[in-house]
Amino acid sequence: MTNTTTKLERIAVIGGGSWGTALASRLAANGHDTLLWAYEPELVAEINSSHTNTPYLPGINLDPKLISTGNLREAVRDRGIILLVTPVQVLRGVLQQLAPVISADAIIANASKGIELETLLTVSQICQELLGGDVLSRYVALSGPTFAREVAQDLPSLIVAASRSEASAQRVQAAFSCRSFRVYTNSDVTGVELGGAVKNVIAIAAGICDGLGFGHNARAALITRGLAEMNRLGLAMGAQPATFAGLAGMGDLVLTCTGDLSRNRTVGFKLGQGQRLTEILAEMRMVAEGVKSAESVYGLACRLGVEMPIVEKTYQILHEDKPAKEAVTELMGRDLKAEG
Repeated sequence: MTNTTTKLERIAVIGGGSWGTALASRLAANGHDTLLWAYEPELVAEINSSHTNTPYLPGINLDPKLISTGNLREAVRDRGIILLVTPVQVLRGVLQQLAPVISADAIIANASKGIELETLLTVSQICQELLGGDVLSRYVALSGPTFAREVAQDLPSLIVAASRSEASAQRVQAAFSCRSFRVYTNSDVTGVELGGAVKNVIAIAAGICDGLGFGHNARAALITRGLAEMNRLGLAMGAQPATFAGLAGMGDLVLTCTGDLSRNRTVGFKLGQGQRLTEILAEMRMVAEGVKSAESVYGLACRLGVEMPIVEKTYQILHEDKPAKEAVTELMGRDLKAEG
């Protein structure tokens, strides 16, 4: 249902995967002039002709008003809101192409989750580097406990729109909000971005525990201690602790660690069952951001001197071939201490 009091926007969505397509369809259904950029020509053709995205959202009918294009620069030209939904590790290259044609007053919103591996920068920091310091007043980070498929199915979902600028956050909030999609604003960009990156790593760890058959006790403990690690990193980077108790922290962490639609939990589950990472990734079309984020979050923790043992062991399992059972044994055998 479109809110008739909301200003209708011209919006570009950059990324035709499951999440980008679900968000673009939501925006089109809300009445906005929405243009979705997808990399694959055959996917652009399918979205425009059949109003479906079979590779990423099979069985879902997209809003018929949604239009797709394969021309990256044309996608953002004269658009008031640009929503980035590409994997974080390729975002820099995409932004470098877009920078010359993005309108000077366009809102830059980001729904991708992760930290750039080579630089250990968050997406807001990448945008500041490539688009100039003033972009932070127009930058909005979107995150929360949302599976793309459920959003595309119009099931009730809640997210956070975080920005240093209340006006920018409210503009994105208004564009997305409808009876099935509720958006809260937040001023803690750093916390929202870190929550989205760290939770994917913890979800892989949770999947490993489930794959090893360790039971509900272990999973609940891992989620709780994972949240503590998220808090520690956030505090070291100036985030607000309350953010991690909300939708972009605990909410997204619980969903990604327990939901069967979680790609990151699935990677961990298969690792726990004994599959090799290369085999698991070869079977997946969609990106599990936590695999790269394990490396970048661990690197960031090392740089800042933040203790993150779950992230460390997950990194070692993924990138140093440490046996999963051995990693869990080491976690359980750490020195006894007070909770904190």
